[in-house]
Amino acid sequence: MPLIIGHRGAPGYLPEHSRGSYLRAIRAGVDAVEPDVVPSKDGVLVVRHENEIGSTTDVSRRPEFAARRTTRAVDGEELTGWFTEDFTAEELQTLRCRERLSALRPDSATHDDTEPVLLLRDVLELARDGGAGVVLEIKHAAYFARRGFDMAELVRAELADAGWGDAERPLVIESFEPLVLARLRDSGIPHPLVQLVEAEGAPWDLRERDGDDAARYAAMLTPAGLDALAEEVGGISTDKRLILDPDARGRARGPARFVEEARDRGLRVFAWTCRPENAFLLPGFRGDGGPADPGDYRGEWGVLRAAGLDGVFVDHPDLGVEFFRGGGAGS
Repeated sequence: MPLIIGHRGAPGYLPEHSRGSYLRAIRAGVDAVEPDVVPSKDGVLVVRHENEIGSTTDVSRRPEFAARRTTRAVDGEELTGWFTEDFTAEELQTLRCRERLSALRPDSATHDDTEPVLLLRDVLELARDGGAGVVLEIKHAAYFARRGFDMAELVRAELADAGWGDAERPLVIESFEPLVLARLRDSGIPHPLVQLVEAEGAPWDLRERDGDDAARYAAMLTPAGLDALAEEVGGISTDKRLILDPDARGRARGPARFVEEARDRGLRVFAWTCRPENAFLLPGFRGDGGPADPGDYRGEWGVLRAAGLDGVFVDHPDLGVEFFRGGGAGS
């Protein structure tokens, strides 16, 4: 039975990374919640999926911050908007959360502008009080290093200050960037480390360091790549499409072979992200409705369940708990 992880809380129902979103996930019975962390100008870890916050907060409606709109290159992508590293933590906490996918999740958007941006400390307290674990994702570590922020040290110090610094705490740290995970490992941090794996491309920190010779994500899932990862981290967390292994028509052929190969090497295997809407399902599992309507998500999730995964990330915690913990009840 996999661990059920509330991906950014319960963003299928409430704006991601809001207090209400995390509380809804915890009350639904998830095993853990997943905050993404980026720094403020004064080096405080705040909970946002990206450091550009124009689409997930009300900052664009705040005239006092209009002059801070700027353009930055983040992991090779030029973005125009407002960035957490230009605001103090106190300023960020005055902003209000907004639904990222308002066209697909209009009910969630009705809760826009009602809850403040959270600090990592806030989420750790919510998890502790609710008896849930935490899967902490470090975002854009190489980018922030160029701007003077050591994300590994900020995370280590915050966990220690918050009382989450010992191995007994139910906490896992993950990142798409292997170099920040290596720094955490070398620092002696006791928490399990997990390498996130995209369906395509290469980790940005390796691209910065190695250019065109950077190891690609696909190479991590080969036998040799898994051998190397087993020496460096305790698990992998992959785009669900890699496990589903679709054919050219979008029909799942999985579970993919690398799942068992990773497990043979002692690596835990997680998948992201389980979502019921047609927009996020493989073509073979989409229903007759529109992108926001639910398709045959139980069919798709059944392939993941058959893989015997160690954990799954879900946007709708109640559906995840019902399906994965209830043995697919209702399918």
